[in-house]
Order: sequence, then C-alpha cells, then structure tokens
Amino acid sequence: MKKWIKWVSAALLVAIIFVFGFSFTVREGSYAIVSRFGNVRKTCTQAGLYLKLPSPFEKVVTFDARSQYMDSGYTETLTNDKKNIILQTYVIWHVSDPLQFYRSVGDISNASVYLNDLTSNVKNGVMGSYELSALVSTDLDSIRIDEITREMKQRIAEKALSDYGIAVEEVRIKRIALPDDNLQSVLEQMIADREKQVTKLLAEGKRDAAQITGEADAKAAQIVADGRTQAAKINAETEKKIAEIYGEAYDANAELFVYLKKLIALENSVSADTVIIMNAGDSAFDILATE
Repeated sequence: MKKWIKWVSAALLVAIIFVFGFSFTVREGSYAIVSRFGNVRKTCTQAGLYLKLPSPFEKVVTFDARSQYMDSGYTETLTNDKKNIILQTYVIWHVSDPLQFYRSVGDISNASVYLNDLTSNVKNGVMGSYELSALVSTDLDSIRIDEITREMKQRIAEKALSDYGIAVEEVRIKRIALPDDNLQSVLEQMIADREKQVTKLLAEGKRDAAQITGEADAKAAQIVADGRTQAAKINAETEKKIAEIYGEAYDANAELFVYLKKLIALENSVSADTVIIMNAGDSAFDILATE
C-alpha cells in the first residue's frame, strides 16, 4: 500500500514538473513568443496549451492582443504661422505582428514610450503644414481638425506597423490649449476675425436692403403708372358715355335739356347764403325772368 502511494506521488510530481516546466498556456486575447537562448523559436497567436523546454533553455514572453489606450499627454508644437500650441492626443492600438513587436519593442510598457515619441514627431510634422486657424477659429469653414487627425493617423499607422508591428486603430485630438504668451495674440486675432465677419454681414445687409428698396420702389412706380393709365382710360370712357347720354337727351327734347342744364348751373352757383345782383336776363339765369 505504501509502495503504491509512493508511485502515485512520484507520478504527480513528474506531472507537475512537466506542466510547469515543459508546457505553457496562451490565454484568449494574448500572444506568446518562445525564445531559446535569445533566438525566437515559436510564435503563438492562438489560445491553447503549448510545449517548451524548461528555463533557462527556453523563455516565454506573452503580450496582450487586445486594444490598448495611449495618452500622449501635453506636448507643445508649432503651426505653419509660427504659433505655439499644446495638443493632447490619444491613440488606440493593438499588437498586429507579435514577432515584429517582440524584436523591436519588447513589451507593452515599452510600446507606450515608442508610440508617444512617434506621435509627437508626427504631430510636429503635420501641424507644420497648418495654420492656427485650422484648429481655433470663429470661421467654421476654416476648421480642419478632422483632416488633421486623419493625416496624423495615416502617418502614425504606417510607421507603427512597419517598424513596431503595431496596428493603430484610432488617433484623436483630446484637447487643444495655448501657452500664456500666445493667448493674447490669439484672442486679438479672434476679435479681428469676428469684427471682419460683422463688417461683412453689415455690408451684405445694406446691399440686400438697397436692392429690396429699389425693387419695391420700381414696383410701386409701375403700379401707380398702371393705375393712372387705367384711371385715364376709365375717365375717357366715362366722358364719352356722358356725352352720348347728353346727346341722346338733347335730341329727344332740346328745350327741356337746355332748361335742365340751366337749372343745374344755377343750383351749383348759389347756396342759401348767396346774394347775387345782376340782370334777370343774363345767361344761365334767364330762367328766373318773368314774361
């Protein structure tokens, strides 16, 4: 019985030594590099159990294959119009080529240092092609932040993949700040831009107002002219109609027509308070004369 226990214990000891000394496990979301005396023997990109020689013959280095976040911190750079600005950016990345990553970077902690230096160099290069107004301006049409970040991402991604085996997923500007010595000049520039915009809007308003007033005056003059023409036409037709009516009335009874016209003339010439001294036989009042 005791002999059996010894054999079982020995077998367990051998199994433990084998598991911890001759094998290793790669977890899901991880990569592993197996090196023998500094030379890479195997790259493991799939989760599972793998065999190896015990230390110090072979060494296993694992990397997190999941997406990583790297904050560049506050770095000062110069724009094309010689303005100092402080840009804080962040990079989302993951290990794409574990062998290249192991040979050039070593581990995840070193990757942040390499990426931070690369990002700073790219920021300086990209911002050297843009003026400050591409980042900060009252004119929204001059803002080029999306264009700048796309260019930064392209340059960082190409360099990181070829040199470090790192795939860059995203590059974004997190914060834009200005040094104290540039703040006043930027504020003055923004005020000048806003005043320029106000002047432009006022000029456009006056121009549009003058155009609207001119169009309204022309339209009003046309309406008045058309009204006068129409009124003259109506008056002419009315006078013609009146003449026709008078002519028909005269033809029907000339004496009555003349008599009624004289009465109308007399009625229009005097009122209740009118005093007229004249011969009864004068024209237009001869109807008052007695036989």
